[in-house]
Amino acid sequence: MILPVYVVGSPVLRKVAEDIDAAYPELQGLISNMFDTMSFSDGVGLAAPQIGKSIRLFVIDASPMAEDYPDLVGFKRVFINAHITERFGDPWYFNEGCLSIPNLRENVLREESIRIEYVDENFQPHAEVFNGIAARVIQHEYDHLEGVLFIDKLAQIRKRMVQGKVTAITKGRFSASYKTKIG
Repeated sequence: MILPVYVVGSPVLRKVAEDIDAAYPELQGLISNMFDTMSFSDGVGLAAPQIGKSIRLFVIDASPMAEDYPDLVGFKRVFINAHITERFGDPWYFNEGCLSIPNLRENVLREESIRIEYVDENFQPHAEVFNGIAARVIQHEYDHLEGVLFIDKLAQIRKRMVQGKVTAITKGRFSASYKTKIG
């Protein structure tokens, strides 16, 4: 099922999400719906706060980027109760967008590598290191669990320059090819 994506200005996007356990109601259906929503919206990642749920869950399917980044072939994962334990390597810029901020893309500075602990959809624990684009996509989705949007990471001058566009989105003045929700 395709779910509406909450856009900037929605309070749920600014909350720190809560850990869940295996008894979370209809978790497998939620994960499936998140993958469907992400795919329909042409995203490569989607965090639960973006669909109105303040829980520590995000999904990634970065395989559409594999043509340009071959290391992303088959990179499809579920991250539950994720916690980044280390960020390292040379920070680098990359042009990012977000389903919760339609039609806005900006260069964002992030670390090259991360170490993250999480459980998968079967609640099996993982502790892994990711590099490059995979690390970037994970950091972007992880930020949603912390109540952070990519626009928060922009230099002050860029924040000022995009503020009008962000305000317009919060007031519903935007178009998107997928279902959205304000508030």
